Amino acid sequence: MKRVRIEAPAKINLILKVLNRRPDGYHNIWSLMHTVTLTDVLQFRLRPDTRAIRLRSDHTTMPTDDRNLIVRAASMVVERACVPIGLDIELTKTIPIGAGLGGGSSDAAATIVALSHLLRLGWSPEEMVVVGRSLGSDVPFFFSAPSGVVLGRGDQVTACQISGERWVVLVQPGFSIETKWAYEQLAKISHQLRPLSDEIKQIAKKEVVTWEEVIPLLENDFEQALVPTHPVLGQVKSELLSQGADAALLSGSGSTVFGLFRTEADANRARAALASVDGWRAATAQTWAGPLAYDDESSPGISPSVS
Repeated sequence: MKRVRIEAPAKINLILKVLNRRPDGYHNIWSLMHTVTLTDVLQFRLRPDTRAIRLRSDHTTMPTDDRNLIVRAASMVVERACVPIGLDIELTKTIPIGAGLGGGSSDAAATIVALSHLLRLGWSPEEMVVVGRSLGSDVPFFFSAPSGVVLGRGDQVTACQISGERWVVLVQPGFSIETKWAYEQLAKISHQLRPLSDEIKQIAKKEVVTWEEVIPLLENDFEQALVPTHPVLGQVKSELLSQGADAALLSGSGSTVFGLFRTEADANRARAALASVDGWRAATAQTWAGPLAYDDESSPGISPSVS
């Protein structure tokens, strides 16, 4: 086997509480995350004739050198495995950049999973987390997909299954938000944020929760900080709710706002309405049902499809 293909799903933050700043400069968070079927697609091919790792992408403004988490993840895997091999990597980019959907972190996690298989390393999830943790705060979560409670700086993940499924409308209002800047805005209003509620804490103690339990608890501290500077975020949320979403929320530090719907038909109607607004981009996805999965030449078609 010389090739492998993998889909890297986006994530949404159903709950995101920023607790305090750590001595290392990061923040302790409490988050409930879930992956959705908006995916980037990565394909890897072994190159025994070179030691270079080469990335190509259909996203023309994305760096393809070691500034990219995919290249950094691949380099770390090859170095850790002591495998003298080169790689050609192709990325088809669908998850928007700077949108609060974890696309870069998911791509990095998918790279580690794919190369563990391609190079026959047989790494456990715990071994992959060791590599992923050094690449970014959200990376460890994707090894526990589709859902989980995420603590610490984002590197402590506890499995938490949400039973059932929902359809998700993701709306990106035409701009990105830089995470560092978002945290600076959050720091200005930190005294106004509500503390972590007992109801939210209880979620981490359950192996399985229902959407009916989770939806009333949806909360993202960044909304309070960012809606005043970007009122359109509030407008998107209001429009999703007016279109029948059970709930709507900013994901991560933005700029994507998502709405949860019970049926595909309802989600598609809402997506069409919001996509008609000039400058807004909207997509329909479904809550992801399983872990990261790959295709190779001997076992095609095992990865979930994108809606």
